[in-house]
Amino acid sequence: MPAADSHSSRQARRAVAWIAMVLLLALAGALNPAWGQEMQPLDSISEAAIGALGAGDAQSAEAVLAHSLRLRRCQQPLQAVATGPTTAQVRCDDQPGWRLYVPVRVRREAEVVVLRSPAAAGVPITAEQLVVQRRDIGAEGGATFVDPATLVGRVPSRAMGPGVVPTEDDLSLGTPLRRGDPVMLVSRTGGVEVRMPGRALGPAQAGGRIGVENVSSRRVLRGRLVAEGVVELLP
Repeated sequence: MPAADSHSSRQARRAVAWIAMVLLLALAGALNPAWGQEMQPLDSISEAAIGALGAGDAQSAEAVLAHSLRLRRCQQPLQAVATGPTTAQVRCDDQPGWRLYVPVRVRREAEVVVLRSPAAAGVPITAEQLVVQRRDIGAEGGATFVDPATLVGRVPSRAMGPGVVPTEDDLSLGTPLRRGDPVMLVSRTGGVEVRMPGRALGPAQAGGRIGVENVSSRRVLRGRLVAEGVVELLP
């Protein structure tokens, strides 16, 4: 009998231990609903973030996600929207759902305009300050320039050093030119520069093309506003 009682006691203890384990797992599931549920694949979150940034055609694009990330699997397609040049919000619209901000490393190379020498804030950029180089523009926050001529005469809103890739966000539009405003016409031929007074025949922003009149000859010409009140004549 003692041996039988001992065996029954061990069985009872095992049963109690199993019941305790089941109750513990049930309690853990109640405290953390993600336990025991299917998780959202990290690859699907990465694809949604990269797609929102339009980085599918980049040389490389990688969403930065922690391998330990656990989110309940969404029962409908993920929604994603760009919240910055290198960040996207990915969300699940289930009830309850979730949302996540995902950084994305993007590498995209292109021939762009780069500063050869420093550019001071408020001073129009000249052609001598610019050079075209192949650069990674994936992290740039604004539209870059591919033609140096479109950047000449633009006014930096902040100081920039050599090697910087200027974007639209770095530049101010400067004082717009209005029809009838006096301008200085600049003609460059074979290394020779000639200046003459002129008059604007229409509005223009820095870097824009405009019709002008030579006030001496009354001849109508075309040029580009390269600095405040200065129009460089086009060939």
